[in-house]
Amino acid sequence: MNDQVHSSQSNAESLIFELKSLVERFDFRSWFPKDQPVEVELGSGDSGFIVERARLNPDRNFVGVERLLGRLRKLDRKGRRLGLTNLRGVRIEAAYCLEYLLPLGKVECLHVYFPDPWPKRRHRHRRLVNERFPSLARRVLVPGGRVYLRTDDTDYLEQMRSVFATNAEFRECETPDDLANMTTEFEREFLAAGKHVWRLAYQCISNVNHRTVPPISVNTATVSSAPLPNDPAMGPSGEKIHPN
Repeated sequence: MNDQVHSSQSNAESLIFELKSLVERFDFRSWFPKDQPVEVELGSGDSGFIVERARLNPDRNFVGVERLLGRLRKLDRKGRRLGLTNLRGVRIEAAYCLEYLLPLGKVECLHVYFPDPWPKRRHRHRRLVNERFPSLARRVLVPGGRVYLRTDDTDYLEQMRSVFATNAEFRECETPDDLANMTTEFEREFLAAGKHVWRLAYQCISNVNHRTVPPISVNTATVSSAPLPNDPAMGPSGEKIHPN
C-alpha cells in the first residue's frame, strides 16, 4: 500500500491530508470516497470559501492548500461539523504544491484569491501568480480547466493580466454566477472598507502531453522551502523558526 492511501485511511476522522512525501504527486482517488471533478484553492486562508463551495457542490471534490496550521485546522473543524466528505486540506506552500505535488491533468479549477501582493519591488519575485504560473497551472488542469483569480492590489492585478495575456494556452472567460456570488472573508473586509476588488477568470484552450513532463527533481533548497507538517523548523502556526 502506498503512503498516500495509508495516510488517508489512518486519518479517516481528519480532513487534513497527512503529507509524507515532497516528490510524489497527489492521488486524489485515495483522498475521497467518490471519484469526482476536483477544485483546488491555493492559499485557502480561513477556509470559509472552500468549505462553503464544498457544501454547495457535493458532486465535486475540493482541496484547500494552506501553509498555516491554525487556518487548516479551521477547515478541518468546519468541514467535519458539516459532515463534508468531499473536502480535504493539505499543509504546504502553494507555489511548491502547484509545481511539484498536484497531479497532472486532474484539476478542474484553480482558485487563487487575494494572494500576498508582496508590494516591495525587491520582493515581487515571491508572488504566486508570476510568469511561470500559467504554464504550471496548465499542466495540472484538465482540458478546458479554469483559473479564477481575485485581488485588491492594482499592481498585482496588472501582473496577473500580463502573464495570462502573453500565454497562448489560456483565454479570458466569464465567472459562472454561482461562483461570482461567493465571497471570501478578505473580500468582505475589503469591500466593507470601500476598497475595490478585481476578479479574473481564464480557461485553458490547449492540450498537454503529460508524458513529456520531466520527472520531479528537487534540490535541497527547494525542499527546505516546503517543510512537512511535522518539520521542527516550523512553529505551531506554520511560521518558520530560524536557529540562533
